[in-house]
Amino acid sequence: MAAAAAAVSEPFSFKLAFHRPNSSSLTAFSSLKLPCAANSQNYHFKSLKSQLTPQSHNRIATPLRSTTTTPADVSTVTTFHGLCYVVGDNIDTDQIIPAEYLTLVPSNPDEYEKLGSYALIGLPSSYETRFIDPGETKSKYSIVIGGDNFGCGSSREHAPVALGASGVAAVVAESYARIFFRNSVATGEVYPMESEGRLCEECKTGDVVTIELGESDSKLINHTSGKEYKLKPIGDAGPVIEAGGIFAYARKTGMIPSR
Repeated sequence: MAAAAAAVSEPFSFKLAFHRPNSSSLTAFSSLKLPCAANSQNYHFKSLKSQLTPQSHNRIATPLRSTTTTPADVSTVTTFHGLCYVVGDNIDTDQIIPAEYLTLVPSNPDEYEKLGSYALIGLPSSYETRFIDPGETKSKYSIVIGGDNFGCGSSREHAPVALGASGVAAVVAESYARIFFRNSVATGEVYPMESEGRLCEECKTGDVVTIELGESDSKLINHTSGKEYKLKPIGDAGPVIEAGGIFAYARKTGMIPSR
């Protein structure tokens, strides 16, 4: 187990490119609709139908994430592997990234890194294990597991950006605040996955987990406990996040000119 934990805490690098929209870009998005997670557990995603081939995420290095492409007649599976950090219900954006750090500009690489170093710094002292160790700018936890209504509060895009900058590949929660889900998809920073049960009560901070995203069947495997849990499909949001966000997706699909 010590070897597994050490393997997922190796340093890694990242790159981030932000595209500032103009009027023509915005026009091109008039026909693009992103699915949103509702605050109700009755919300269901559409099954992923895209034929896009997953690529390596440019902010996360192996072993935190690996992508496996299978032949055309077999489903494609995207995999995330690492240590998980567990939080409870109603984790709001002030806890994810307090307002005092919103002056940081994510398009500036240095400020992007600094933004990541403050991710989840707003959690109360009851969380004895801190998300980012003192003196570090990256978290050793690549997967966040939450409860109900994750990302509630203000609509700040800095919340998913801060998590992505800290090294988080995916969040698994019982449900999401709608705006946080949309911001996660639009920025391409993290995969917001929904669980079918309260994984925040099944998993513990520091557990070694794997998330497998299939086109119609996704799951979380807890290697520490030996249990597996079904996740809801991410649907049409998957290709947008895989591309790196809404503007990258629009360029990739020809909705706006490529650079």
